[in-house]
Amino acid sequence: MQYYSLQNPAHKVSFETAVTEGMAPDKGLYFPERIPQLDPTFLKNLHQYSDQEIGYEVIKEFVGEEIPEAQLRKIVADTLHFPFPIQKVSRATYALELFHGPTLAFKDVGARFMAGCLGYFRRNSKKPVTVLVATSGDTGAAVASGFYNVPGVEVVILYPSRMVSTLQEKQLTTLGGNIRALEILGTFDDCQQIVKTAFLDQEIQAKRPLTSANSINVARWLPQMFYYFLAYRQMKAAHPKLVFSVPSGNFGNICAGMMAAAIGLPVSHFIAATNSNDTIPRFMQTQEYKPGRAVPTLSNAMDVADPSNFVRVLELYGKNFPQLAASMSAYSFNDKDTARTMERVYKEYHYMLDPHGAVGYLGLQQYLAEDPDATGVFLETAHPVKFEDTAPKAIRDEIHTPAKVMSLYGKEKSSIVLPADYQAVKKTLLQLEFQNSELSH
Repeated sequence: MQYYSLQNPAHKVSFETAVTEGMAPDKGLYFPERIPQLDPTFLKNLHQYSDQEIGYEVIKEFVGEEIPEAQLRKIVADTLHFPFPIQKVSRATYALELFHGPTLAFKDVGARFMAGCLGYFRRNSKKPVTVLVATSGDTGAAVASGFYNVPGVEVVILYPSRMVSTLQEKQLTTLGGNIRALEILGTFDDCQQIVKTAFLDQEIQAKRPLTSANSINVARWLPQMFYYFLAYRQMKAAHPKLVFSVPSGNFGNICAGMMAAAIGLPVSHFIAATNSNDTIPRFMQTQEYKPGRAVPTLSNAMDVADPSNFVRVLELYGKNFPQLAASMSAYSFNDKDTARTMERVYKEYHYMLDPHGAVGYLGLQQYLAEDPDATGVFLETAHPVKFEDTAPKAIRDEIHTPAKVMSLYGKEKSSIVLPADYQAVKKTLLQLEFQNSELSH
């Protein structure tokens, strides 16, 4: 499989190059040159396969022969080593829980798959590659965990100061080893712009070769298809008209779901549920793409005003707006809506939402009011404990803290505080040294 730049379709590269570069030299995101089609028999018999077998069948055509089958199966198995349960919340409303991984967020899937791929591609390299990533919260934690002590890989995470939760920050800043955190005095969009600029800086690339672990990287984006298939397997028998409501920030997750549908997964409709950063809901109304400046919200991992992956969504639909509109609805909800919904759903259904899941739940309810015959799954993308410090007071004491994260609260934060200024970050990147990657947690 080759991948082309969305800025220049004539520029094509291998899967390995797309993974190791992260982004094309012309700033374009990479996109597969063809959309493979799954065997209908495989879909019909999905219930007969394990999670790992499903993951391998879904991803193998996108990787091609660049990773041997045995190694690719191992990468998939290491990625899908935790459960992805469906929980019924209310009539026609189900939650797909994606927070049972090591950092309690859906991004564990893409981060672990990419770490496996990049580790394989760098296995014989004498010069380390630096994974440079911007995060609004969960991406950085998943990348730090997934790449911790991966040989030949150093990780630098940029995150907006005071705009991530306490637990998220602990996950970003306490590992040490081959992981370093830069605390930026700005927004996520500032962090993301700095990362994009760094990729095109030849001085940095000469000293410290960079790749991205944001969802702009194909190895982070595409494996998110896995859990849509796993959800369908759980829902298939009783619910033929299935819709997915996806809490959406950078739009990599929903785009992966749309790719899953493009290769054969029967999905009736997608709902992009955003917080007050409503660039895409406004676009769906006006067909005008006018990103503003990101505003902070309770659902901070979605505080993105200029979502990178939306160009991939447009590409999937051939830039045909009527086709996109027939497949996706987009709604926006503010913090008041979010907090009220977290309280109400816990009171009425005894189900604890995190702020992102609450936005997904709201999007699903709005769509079901228009299409009552559908059955909906909203993505519960992070464990509620990750946002305990901003949860409504009425339910805060009811949030369960998993044992595997309790120890993080006692660890000391280690970050480098920098202004939202590219030259300041560049200077730090050129001078940055890493601790011994064998250091313990």
